[in-house]
Amino acid sequence: MRHDHLIDTKQLSRQDIEDVLDRAAEIDADPAAFGDRHAGKLLGLLFYEPSTRTKMSFETSIKRLGGDIVDMGSVESSSVKKGESLADTTRVIEGYADALVLRHPSQGAAKMVSEFVDVPLLNAGDGAGHHPTQTLLDLYTIRENAGLDDLTIGIMGDLKYGRTVHSLAHALTNFDTRQHFISPGSLKLPRSVRYDLHEAGANVREHTDIEDVLPNLDVLYVTRIQRERFPDENEYRAVAGDYRIDLETLEGARDDLTIMHPLPRVDEIAPEVDETDHAKYFEQAHNGIPVRMALLDSMLEDQ
Repeated sequence: MRHDHLIDTKQLSRQDIEDVLDRAAEIDADPAAFGDRHAGKLLGLLFYEPSTRTKMSFETSIKRLGGDIVDMGSVESSSVKKGESLADTTRVIEGYADALVLRHPSQGAAKMVSEFVDVPLLNAGDGAGHHPTQTLLDLYTIRENAGLDDLTIGIMGDLKYGRTVHSLAHALTNFDTRQHFISPGSLKLPRSVRYDLHEAGANVREHTDIEDVLPNLDVLYVTRIQRERFPDENEYRAVAGDYRIDLETLEGARDDLTIMHPLPRVDEIAPEVDETDHAKYFEQAHNGIPVRMALLDSMLEDQ
């Protein structure tokens, strides 16, 4: 990594991505060889939103590298509840740690914090903005199952607010990919994201029906349609029901289709799909460990 901070995937070149994925593959093959590389290092966790996979995998990753965490804890039990600003909280915890991980509900929060902290900062999700470490584990999973060039990928669900989608779409422009976006009209990619993708030379198509494109896909990346974005519950249920993958849907898929999901899922992938060879979303979650270990190893090695 040539960067002090990891804020969004736009800052990553193909070489940056491949360096992280190659290091993750080394760790995956022999994790014990990395067990004491960062003994004594501390990772500061600042999670202003709930998290299971991201928070626990960062904690696991630094501990497997020989380090440990300092954790702000929940917002309700911290000085944030007393009115302390993000800037002040971050400055305090920076003094305790060798690197920071921030998740925040406000888009742009990680960028703002990066401008005044001196230790490496990793964005663990900022509102509807970016989630670059999720993207790197997604790319690792895709590379392990389908390769990253000459790839046709479908991304389905909430494309308007889904930060995992925005990050992944930008990162895929570094590779020879054809991107198909499947969503209801109300949850299409934001115009700004579409513009950036076209500027980057991406091969992008938009659809409202998964059947239109499913037979051509190497990878299907499914995301949750968020109930909270709909003022009417019936409208949500009507839309969500049209964007659900089950065994009947997969009758039109290729035998080697890889199905991914950043999790948590609600009902957009039927449990029966878990038992098929297509299902890679739990493998995807597990890949957060070698990938985040690789990131931390890279960003801490010069500290």
